[in-house]
Amino acid sequence: MKLDINTGEVISLDEAIKFTNSFQEQNPLQLKSFSVGAEKIKAILQQENCIAVRIYNGYDSDTGQTNLVLVGVNKDGEDMTDGPIVERLSPCPPDCPKDSPLIKR
Repeated sequence: MKLDINTGEVISLDEAIKFTNSFQEQNPLQLKSFSVGAEKIKAILQQENCIAVRIYNGYDSDTGQTNLVLVGVNKDGEDMTDGPIVERLSPCPPDCPKDSPLIKR
């Protein structure tokens, strides 16, 4: 798949429920989700020549916590490491929505 400003696919709520609930069933001890503030996403996307956001899996060996690392991607598909790189997202649990079908109860 060629990376461009339209990379990714909009899916239905039913598909999202299937994917997230399946993951949670198969990985009951894993975090369910991460939240990031809109201003952080804007800071990445507003960089000149930024066409996408790449999301890396991260692990802090000091704390034993998993997290995600977000970085902008340019038109050549390269990470924009001179710009904002976002980490320390808010994990679920404990920061979970109270009533989302994407969380398997």
